[in-house]
Amino acid sequence: MIPNPIDVASRVSPRLSALLSSRVNNPECEQPVTLMAVRRFLADLLPADFREAEQMHHFDVSESLIDEMDALIEEFGQSALAIDFVQAYASEALSRVIEAMLDDENHENPPTLGEVRAALLDGLGARLVGDGVMDDDEDDTLLAEIDALIEHHGADTVAEECLRYE
Repeated sequence: MIPNPIDVASRVSPRLSALLSSRVNNPECEQPVTLMAVRRFLADLLPADFREAEQMHHFDVSESLIDEMDALIEEFGQSALAIDFVQAYASEALSRVIEAMLDDENHENPPTLGEVRAALLDGLGARLVGDGVMDDDEDDTLLAEIDALIEHHGADTVAEECLRYE
């Protein structure tokens, strides 16, 4: 399948992008993951059993995500690959982590995505939550998000290149 020539990921909310990324990277999902497969997954979560929703790593499953999926399916088709809609930029929370590392005087060079991952594993996210820079729930998905950025860009990419300025 030919990738979409426009940056379709820029049209996707950060929440939906994180959900799409989690489905694409889930080894239990049948590959390749299409928009319709993610739409069915979301629809199955909505009405009933919230135990399944807990497996979503705290994603807020709501009708607005279904509406957003429906709009993407209408525009790009049911068989469009979900990976094309995963954002390749840092979320607001991850941008704050990267900025904290950029502001760290102990770093001679700008941090790479791999160094950001190492810092998160070393507890940087929790420290930023403790300092009030991030909310507690923002720390939950940072590792999965940095892993997705590393997969997309490579561990040696300068993290600042992935900052999202809005």
